[in-house]
Amino acid sequence: MTQKYDYIIVGAGSAGCVLANRLTENGQHKVLLLETGGSDKSIFIQMPTALSIPMNTDKYAWQFHTEPEPYLDNRKMHCPRGKVLGGSSSINGMVYVRGHAKDFDEWQQHGAQGWDYQSCLPYFKKAESWYLGENTYRGSEGPLGVNNGNEMENPLYRAFIEAGQQAGYAKTNDYNAAQQEGFGPMHMTIKNGRRCSASRAYLDPIKRRSNLTIITGAQAQKVLLQNKQAQGVEFKVNGKVQSALAKREVILSAGPIGSPHLLQLSGIGDKETLEKAGVEVQHHLPGVGQNLQDHLEFYFQYKCKQPITLNGKLGLISKGLIGARWILSKDGLGATNHFESCAFIRSKPGVEWPDIQYHFLPAAIRYDGKSAFDGHGFQVHVGHNKPKSRGAVTIASSDPDEAPKIQFNYLQHPEDIEGFRACVRLTREIIEQSAFDDYRDGEIQPGKDIQTDEQIDAFVRQAVESAYHPSCSCKMGEDDMAVVDSQTKVHGINSLRVVDSSIFPTIPNGNLNAPTIMVAEKAADHILGKTPLNNLNAPVVMESQWQQVQRRSEI
Repeated sequence: MTQKYDYIIVGAGSAGCVLANRLTENGQHKVLLLETGGSDKSIFIQMPTALSIPMNTDKYAWQFHTEPEPYLDNRKMHCPRGKVLGGSSSINGMVYVRGHAKDFDEWQQHGAQGWDYQSCLPYFKKAESWYLGENTYRGSEGPLGVNNGNEMENPLYRAFIEAGQQAGYAKTNDYNAAQQEGFGPMHMTIKNGRRCSASRAYLDPIKRRSNLTIITGAQAQKVLLQNKQAQGVEFKVNGKVQSALAKREVILSAGPIGSPHLLQLSGIGDKETLEKAGVEVQHHLPGVGQNLQDHLEFYFQYKCKQPITLNGKLGLISKGLIGARWILSKDGLGATNHFESCAFIRSKPGVEWPDIQYHFLPAAIRYDGKSAFDGHGFQVHVGHNKPKSRGAVTIASSDPDEAPKIQFNYLQHPEDIEGFRACVRLTREIIEQSAFDDYRDGEIQPGKDIQTDEQIDAFVRQAVESAYHPSCSCKMGEDDMAVVDSQTKVHGINSLRVVDSSIFPTIPNGNLNAPTIMVAEKAADHILGKTPLNNLNAPVVMESQWQQVQRRSEI
């Protein structure tokens, strides 16, 4: 017999776990949560320092790759997405960045009414348990634990912050509060030494609720539609196709790749695209899969004079000791993602708010852990974070098992290329400050010979990697290319919503887990018909002379 639920949520990722918690909270609604992956209890997921393993493990991640990217020398870029309880919050780098206040004001300007910064801030606070306690900007009673790892014990973290100040930039003690711009400590979603994924924060405490059903190993095939109304979901478990019906709503939280693909599999999308893929058109909605955005980054690497970097901890014995300490006490190097200082700066005068982000790492090693510098080194990950290039997620066929085509068109827009030139030149200037004199011992990458625009552009095309922040492929708004409205309802289809990072109108300046969780917290109130949380009218610190200056030590 086909089961009936009030709500069906597709995807137990950063958004889906939040919704499962909030929609079952009052005990009045029966909720089904579908997830293709399985348990997130692996030590490699729970131990923060092991972050590179789950992302590159087929069991825990969809190992998507893009089509050849024409502006990156036709490279096919890796685009992993979580396939496990917690979704990408169980495989990500655990960096907690909300984004700049202006990023959310920009959403409202793009037609997402009620999603400006002051409207979103109460939901950031609601989600969070900030280790230093509550204030105007930070929450202390939410499910999501946020801290600074090992409090920057390694001196290289503080050297990076000091170098930024010496280069003429401001310091910010909390980039998630009033002032994003500047250099300071970085925050991570870790609680009591363990990864604090959306699954751990929102799902683990409620798994025994009688009104919540969780089915893992369930791959959604399509949304069941009748007369442009979502009736339920067809899904496959152990090779058998099943269906469930929704009395109230179906909510897609399958992420920026999965949600547009599932809409297209269901016959919702651009008419010509669907017909070409052999899918019967149920509703022409041309924006589905369009507007795709992502962050790129590369590693600026230097040799280190002193043997204080993580490159000295990569042997089997050292790794074993780190792992043993973590298992016994949940502290030490195993209890951090190692990105403990950071910065947000503007690439040039005339840029109103930061568009470059830094993650500092006291090691010279690839993000996936596959290649490390032979010796001691350190690096800073840097990227131009407000790209103007746009791509698409496009259904390849009517077969749900066939991955969609993913094309970001990275660096298509000339301003994105200029942004990365600024990344190279500004970063060099920062690392050459005297704060690094006792540590810096020569540039590994890009290399001192990379100087001209042409040389930088060629290096960037070959060296940049995705920062794993795909988003915006089912954008929120009211224009012809919008997929959902400001209530997260799919345009033209009743009883169907999308709630995940795909509905961002534009990509924020920062990592995406925090704003995705915020979006789900806020959407839950929309779904339940609750009055939105009160705006806080919190002050935002901005550079008043942004049109004339690129940096100032005091903002």
